[in-house]
Amino acid sequence: MLGTMQEYQLTVGSLFHHGRAIYGHSKVVTLEGSQTRDATFAQVSKRAEKLAHALRALGIKAGDRVGTFCWNTQEHLEAYLAIPSMGAVLHTLNIRLFPEQLAYTINHAEDRVILVDDSLVPLLARVLPELKKVEHLVVIGPGDGSALGKPHRYEELLAAEDGDFDWPAVHENSAAAICYTSGTTGNPKGVVYTHRSTWLHSIAISTPNNFGIGERDRMLPIVPMFHANAWGTPYACWGAGADLLMPGRYLTPEPLCRFIAQEKPTVSAAVPTVWNAILQYADTKKVDLTSLRTVIVGGSAVPQSLIESMQLRHGVRIVQAWGMTEMSPLGAIAHPPRDVQSTEEDIKWRTKTGRVALGVELRLIDDEGQVVRWDGESVGEIQVRGPWITGTYLHDLSPEKFHGGWLRTGDVGCVDQRGYIQITDRTKDVIKSGGEWISSVQLEVALAGHPGVAEATVIAVPDARWAERPLACVVAKAGQKLDASELRAWLQDKVAKFWLPERWTFVAEVPKTSVGKFDKKRLRAQFAEGQLEVIDLGPTASSR
Repeated sequence: MLGTMQEYQLTVGSLFHHGRAIYGHSKVVTLEGSQTRDATFAQVSKRAEKLAHALRALGIKAGDRVGTFCWNTQEHLEAYLAIPSMGAVLHTLNIRLFPEQLAYTINHAEDRVILVDDSLVPLLARVLPELKKVEHLVVIGPGDGSALGKPHRYEELLAAEDGDFDWPAVHENSAAAICYTSGTTGNPKGVVYTHRSTWLHSIAISTPNNFGIGERDRMLPIVPMFHANAWGTPYACWGAGADLLMPGRYLTPEPLCRFIAQEKPTVSAAVPTVWNAILQYADTKKVDLTSLRTVIVGGSAVPQSLIESMQLRHGVRIVQAWGMTEMSPLGAIAHPPRDVQSTEEDIKWRTKTGRVALGVELRLIDDEGQVVRWDGESVGEIQVRGPWITGTYLHDLSPEKFHGGWLRTGDVGCVDQRGYIQITDRTKDVIKSGGEWISSVQLEVALAGHPGVAEATVIAVPDARWAERPLACVVAKAGQKLDASELRAWLQDKVAKFWLPERWTFVAEVPKTSVGKFDKKRLRAQFAEGQLEVIDLGPTASSR
């Protein structure tokens, strides 16, 4: 008889217990304005155990949902560890959702308890009358919680508990966490992460070809813990023994740069808008970013100008990554191939959407439903499957999002023979002008490279002759005055001539979704309602 392997359940609890036993001296540091506080993994573990006792005393049992309405803090990490390990389900609530969407997600997930940071009490209080299943509210921090009635106090609950918690055996295919999509079209959709998917995703992002997280690292997760579990970094760092540097609610450049200089993170993760703001701050103030060996940036396309400027002026290496909430979220990351010879070539590779990660199967499907070749040119919708990719939404089968076991991402692009993806658009954002496709993503990246542009996005607007044409929506950097004609001339040698926008609008800020992406749906509505002041330059002589 051939030998067999042991049956071992891949669970958050096993990650928790490993980090606790092996990396007890690793640290969690939380920024609190002008000062910080820290705790070892061993101390955090003990507090997580007390939290499990407290939640059990509040009636939480296996399968019950516990919401967290929190910033990136030590206490949020304690909830990450305790709730799934006790067999309950962690529901990270998005603090940036509109009130009606926030109430919807809490009711849809059927949360029984919510942990809330004291600074966020007013936001939660706005929806409190609409919550149907919530039985207990727990305020973290000493701030005023009276807007929630008579909530429990986190520290008081923990202080009342002691002794070892009887951690249950949990099946790897049971739910560990729920994250909701940002809900740009209709209500947000719930994605359930299993223990197995979370465990595998944590191991995957720790590998050198992905985030490369190890015990000697210090991770600064600026991406919120309510956004696809901070891209999986809390669990990956806990399992690898990497220190976690939690920025709390201090997400503007000044406190972040001070935190970086003081605590010297080696790895960080955030959306491009965060690093754009840090770049502008770092260009005018004396900052020290040299401890950072890798900065993972995702959520939207990263302009080459940002990658170049951060590296050449501040020594910070930005690597673009791609994924979505439905993918836990890792799908691809743009580390350059090993045969790169120059800095310029290295930067160019890092502007790619990313190289398909081990554990993710990916295919391109054209408008006729046929599989498209990986030749770097042929375009199709990206579809994926794998062990940390959802197969359905919570209480919502959404058959239009799934195709024969594959998740339809809604992203359109091509893949080269080495497995590097280049996304050119979202299916809902593509611009088809006179029968030809225009990539809003590539136009945005080109525009963002202009030295006077702080932000830029592009939407399709109706056109009597060509059916659709691009409208460029631009935010100028502070102190800069931009001219539409000059910007169009600047684009001349950077994109196809028929892509050049005739229509331009200058706005104070591009509206954002709850996870920091450009909200093109709102821009399209503003255009339709006549709220945008549009400059029409007319077509260029070479536009067709």
